[in-house]
Amino acid sequence: MSAQHRPASGEIDLAGAVIVALGANDKGQFASCEEGLALALQRLEGEGCCIMARSDWWESAAWPDPKDPPFVNGVVIVRTEMDAKALMATLSRIEDELGRVRSVRNAPRTLDLDLIAYGRMVGDFDGLLLPHPRAAERLFVMGPLAQIAPNWLHPVAGKTARVLAAETTVGTDAHPQPSA
Repeated sequence: MSAQHRPASGEIDLAGAVIVALGANDKGQFASCEEGLALALQRLEGEGCCIMARSDWWESAAWPDPKDPPFVNGVVIVRTEMDAKALMATLSRIEDELGRVRSVRNAPRTLDLDLIAYGRMVGDFDGLLLPHPRAAERLFVMGPLAQIAPNWLHPVAGKTARVLAAETTVGTDAHPQPSA
C-alpha cells in the first residue's frame, strides 16, 4: 500500500468515522473498473466529502455467482458535513451518473457505493440500516478497512476491523491488487 493511502497515526477519529465501500465488476464505459472507481472518488470529493484515507484496490471473485466477472473493491474514510441520509442519496446519485443500472439483485455493476458506517450510529433510519448489515461478513469490505483503520471498532459486533477481517465468511478470496 502506498504511503498516500495510509493516514498518519491518530489523524482520524475512528469513533466518528464515516466509511464508504466502493466496488465494480463491469467496466461499462470506462477503460477498467479501477478507472470508474477513481472517477467515483473524484465525484465524491466534488460533493463535499474529504477523503481521509483510502485502501488499496482489492480483487475478489463475484459473489454470489463466481461465474460473473471478478470484483474490484476498496474502502474510504471520509469527512463530510452531510448527514447519513444525505450522504446515502449522494452515493446513489453518483452511481446513477456513472452508469449504474439496477436490474436483478447482485448483477454485475459498473459501480456500487455502500455506506458502511456513519460514526457510531446504529439502527434503521427510514430504511437506511447502519452500520451496513452485512459488511462485517465480507472480506472485500473488512480487508480494505483493516488496511487503513485496523482498530476501527464495529458499533454492533464490538470487534475491530482487523478481527472482523480474519473472521469473514463471504468473499474470502479477496486480496489486494499487486502494486504497479
